[in-house]
Parts: sequence; structure tokens; C-alpha cells
Amino acid sequence: MDRLTAMRSFVEVAHCASFTKAAERLDLSRLQVSRHVNEIEAWLEQRLLHRTTRKVSLTTAGEAALLRCEMILHETLALEVAAKHHTPSLSGTIRIAAPIGLTQNMLIDAVEKFTGAHAGVNVQLFASDQFAELVDERIDIALRYTEQPADNLIARRLMNIDSVICASAAYLEQFGEPKEIEELKEHNCFLHLEKTSWEFIRDNSRSAITVSGSIKANDLGVLVKAAQHGKGIVLLPCDLANPLISDGSLQMILSEYEIPSSTLWAVYLSRSYQLPVVRQFIDFLAEHWSKDIKTLK
Repeated sequence: MDRLTAMRSFVEVAHCASFTKAAERLDLSRLQVSRHVNEIEAWLEQRLLHRTTRKVSLTTAGEAALLRCEMILHETLALEVAAKHHTPSLSGTIRIAAPIGLTQNMLIDAVEKFTGAHAGVNVQLFASDQFAELVDERIDIALRYTEQPADNLIARRLMNIDSVICASAAYLEQFGEPKEIEELKEHNCFLHLEKTSWEFIRDNSRSAITVSGSIKANDLGVLVKAAQHGKGIVLLPCDLANPLISDGSLQMILSEYEIPSSTLWAVYLSRSYQLPVVRQFIDFLAEHWSKDIKTLK
């Protein structure tokens, strides 16, 4: 029995709570994964998983074994990485899920720089403002704006990004510039996804204002275009807003109010047997995006 392979199958089943999903992620058959788990249970002489037609869950012995197996796989990978540390070539495929605006505005530049330096690396990008299912979609890395990543994921903070309220000069000339956040209720405010309110901070006091408008979209780029055309007011992260404010396409309003910033994280399923190319890309992003993106002064 290849015990490392059996451990990988067991760990993946434990993370996915499914033999089928684990097999898809490992690019093995369900029968192979089941055989691996049976072999490791026979080796340890303990049942590690409860199996029913609807659910797979860890036994008490399985919980303890999972921690040990993850440690062993982590050390094995660390040994491989150390052995290859001086090898100049890096290769493999990275599947990345990220928000649409981030993908178009910043991520594509980072990917081009990384793949330009490593000819053997190719990247598959999945742009969506909905959170991707890492297991089902076989995602290696998901980039997410969130205050607190899910407990079942490994997360690495990349940067903070401020947000601002913007409108075009044409819109403000026609409809007036709001001076207080309550005035936003009288304006055409473009909304992202299912959001119905915007949060503001002033004098250490936080307020949420319910807003509405003629357009909702799951792509901030659509809302940017509508705002540039003078149709309404939009809330944008500064990675999108700052270039548009600098070139005069949009103007920042309500600047005396602070908007809670968003934290961008790289999340993934397990560090125990992460491919070297995935780990190095995350390290590259952390260095490439080492500075937070602040509101223009």
C-alpha cells in the first residue's frame, strides 16, 4: 500500500465529506478513493469514517488521524519543496476564482507577470462575484472580500481596500451633490448584487442607509459604465474608483464620511499537500499586493 496516497485520499474525503467529490478533486475513481480509505483503516485497525448513503463524517479516531495525516503530508510536501528550491523552473495549472472587477482590474496583471516569469505555469480564471464552491469547482485558490473567512478554509490576508461613493460631473450638475448620507435616499443609487444599504462611519459612529436605484448588477463594471454615463451614484472599491477619479470620469462625494474597508483574502482548502506552484503564486500575490489601497486624498 502507498500510505501517502492513502492518506491523501482520506484527508480529501474528510474535507469534502464525500467520496465522489474527493475522487473528482484527486482525479481518481470513486472506487480507488474508497479502496485507499479501506487500506488506511486496515493499517491503523480503526474505523476513521462513518458512512451512510447521505453523509460521510469522521469518527473520533478519524478526527485524531486527520490531524496526524495532515501533518505528515505537510512535512512531505515541505521536503519536496526544499529539494526543488533551487530548481529554476516552476510548472503546473492553477485554477483561481475571483470577483469580476478584481479579475479585470488587478488580477489579470498579476497573472500575466507570474506566468511571464514561469513559462511552465498556466492559469485558469473563473470570474464571478458569487463565492465559488472550492470542492465542486475544483478551485485551487479563491480570492474573496470578507471580514472573516469560513472556518473550514485556510486563509491568507492579502490587503485592505477602501471604498468610496462616486458620481459623474454630469449627474451632479443635473441632480445636485448630496452633502449628507440621508440625501442618498432621494438619488438614483446603483446596487451590487442583493445589497440594499450602504454603511458609513463618522465620529466613530456607524450608520447604514437604505438606498435604491434603477440598476442592480452582479458586475461592478456595469455599474461603473452607468455612473460614467451620468445615470446615478455608485459605491466602488478604490482599486476600481481611484483611476476613474484621477482621470475625471467620476467624482468622489461624501468624502467626510468613512466607508468600512474590505479585506481581500486568498482562501484554499488545505495547506497539507498544496502544490508548490499554488503556494508560490499565493506568496507572489502577497508580495505583489503588499500595500493596502487607500482613498485618494
